Amino acid sequence: MQLLNEYKKVRDLSVTICQPLKTEDYVVQPVVDVSPPKWHLGHTTWFFETFLLVPHCAGYQVFDADYNFVFNSYYESVGKRVIRTDRGNLSRPSVEDIYSYRNYVDAAMEQWLLEELSEELQQLLILGLNHEEQHQELLYTDIKYILGHNPLMPAYGNRPQGAASVAAEPKTGISVKEGVYEIGYAGNGFCFDNEHARHKVYLQNFTIQSAPETNAGYLAFIESGGYNDFRYWHAEGWDWVRNHQVQAPLYWHQLNGQWMYYTWEGLQPLAMNEPVAHVSYYEAAAYAAWKGMRLPTEFEWEIAAQQFNWGQRWEWTESAYLPYPGFVKAPGAIGEYNGKFMVSQMVLRGASEVTPPGHSRITYRNFFHPHLRWQFTGIRLAR
Repeated sequence: MQLLNEYKKVRDLSVTICQPLKTEDYVVQPVVDVSPPKWHLGHTTWFFETFLLVPHCAGYQVFDADYNFVFNSYYESVGKRVIRTDRGNLSRPSVEDIYSYRNYVDAAMEQWLLEELSEELQQLLILGLNHEEQHQELLYTDIKYILGHNPLMPAYGNRPQGAASVAAEPKTGISVKEGVYEIGYAGNGFCFDNEHARHKVYLQNFTIQSAPETNAGYLAFIESGGYNDFRYWHAEGWDWVRNHQVQAPLYWHQLNGQWMYYTWEGLQPLAMNEPVAHVSYYEAAAYAAWKGMRLPTEFEWEIAAQQFNWGQRWEWTESAYLPYPGFVKAPGAIGEYNGKFMVSQMVLRGASEVTPPGHSRITYRNFFHPHLRWQFTGIRLAR
């Protein structure tokens, strides 16, 4: 019964996130990294149908045989799929069809969850719930990108639960002594496979800031000419700045001499005390260089995180996304979940204002390509 209640709670939140949307909002895909909201709703439903109901629920009939092609994301072992750039071309199935699909699968899942499940199936269900929670965060960030790039910049409506304005904290340096530390998940609850295996690392003496950088601090970087001085940038980052003519974080706009930014309430004056968000790894590293500091490694972040508040921004680290010693991919499609992406990406730690409740851990390893910034990505400095 506990798993059934958790299933209902997670599934209901996805629908709640989409309630402020107009039908047209569900279909838009402005860039390849943003998926239409209706695709998220279909894909998370497909996960439960494909990995739980089809192989493990006797007599289950799929809702629509074409949906495996439409809603498969990257699972090569499950079959062919619509390429990511074409998700916005899916005018069909309709939004109404996708909600019917969710209701159909939910009814089957809720009936199936009344049975006694093996430990293996329980763990697969919990993975599915955490997978949907990941997509809930993506739903928020993709919706913000869709509305924030609408020429009218309309407000989203309901303010996300964790998105209250945050005042700047007094910033101090937290010192951590050199030594051997253990990294990775050590509890008995759920974690993703990339948080295993727990292992030892040696860290030098370091200091990390107790609070993330603010909009005011980042504005000083802009006004000092930071985007026009190659000395602060990695070569790849400098090429990115010039090729894309980047001069500020995503959603920042200078109008009539005043800095504005797009928020859940629409376009608003820049809130100077809020932690800066929507910056790429390139920007975070350049800002750190401008400050005469650096980004922490993911191991430094994990060890120090018990001593500071975190959770408003995903914080860029100086660590490449690589497997931990002893990491082994699971067999089958589930083995494609994290391991196949361990190349050309940087690790982020923490959580964000739109991370679902209970979905964050100190050991959680998020990862993105260094140019991406549509997520709520921010900066914490170290030296």
